[in-house]
Amino acid sequence: MRNIFDFIVKYSHWALFILLQLLAAILLFRFNSFQGSVWFTSASEVTASVTKVASEVTRYFGLEKMNRDLTERNVYLMQQLEYYKALAGQKEENNDSLIVIQGLQKTIRTDSSVVVMKEPPTLMDRSFVVCPARVVNISVRRLDNYLAIDKGEANGVRTGMGVISGTGVVGIVCRTSKNYSLVLPVINSGSSISCKIARTDYFGFLKWEGGNPLTAFMTDVPRHAEYEIGDTVVTSGHSTVFIEGIPVGTVATKDESDDEMSFTLGIRLFTDFGRLNDVYVMALPPREELTELEKDIKY
Repeated sequence: MRNIFDFIVKYSHWALFILLQLLAAILLFRFNSFQGSVWFTSASEVTASVTKVASEVTRYFGLEKMNRDLTERNVYLMQQLEYYKALAGQKEENNDSLIVIQGLQKTIRTDSSVVVMKEPPTLMDRSFVVCPARVVNISVRRLDNYLAIDKGEANGVRTGMGVISGTGVVGIVCRTSKNYSLVLPVINSGSSISCKIARTDYFGFLKWEGGNPLTAFMTDVPRHAEYEIGDTVVTSGHSTVFIEGIPVGTVATKDESDDEMSFTLGIRLFTDFGRLNDVYVMALPPREELTELEKDIKY
């Protein structure tokens, strides 16, 4: 305590000098309009600059949450699209149907039957989403690329589940541990995903042959298939991994296949794997009966 008192006494003249300078500045800027306006303008500019920098920093650190929200919103929109496509199919089969809202369900009354459908999915009712996940490791320059996510068996993730992002298809879970999983992405030579041209419903298989991670190929497209450059390609739903209608990419080029019996279309992928951060793991209802029926088929 004595040392502090000695310090104050020793430098008391400096403290008095600083105090008088502050007092003089206050009197100068407060009672002189010109000097006051200069001070106010300068202080405002400095404050604005500091606020802008702080805002940019806050916005940068908030991008992660914003990206997760956008991914969640896109998955939700995919769910709603599937719901309304199913509803439209029911209405086409029963043109004379009458739709009646009852509580949380929608009843479609026809002359011969009553079909009960659930209400459109909400953000809290992700019927096919197992969990959101974060990409913790990824490769994009190899022929056989992989990516790792921070969710595993403890979160309900199992091999064979599909992985999607806010922009479209990512890949299929191929290995799991308690807290992590490996995903076989679209940009792996071993990946093969059934997809179709959204406008005309002609389908093929999405494959990757290395090179540009933004470009893949849709093989086995029938020669009579109708398509145009720029057409959107989506998942076909002909699998137990992905529902129908998940975005894949757009048609960019056309080539003849080796057997000259079909076309191979170049697809510009929607998912940019070089910038992939947030994904969702999804699972369709089990289809053991179909799996059992097809297990002995040889191609």
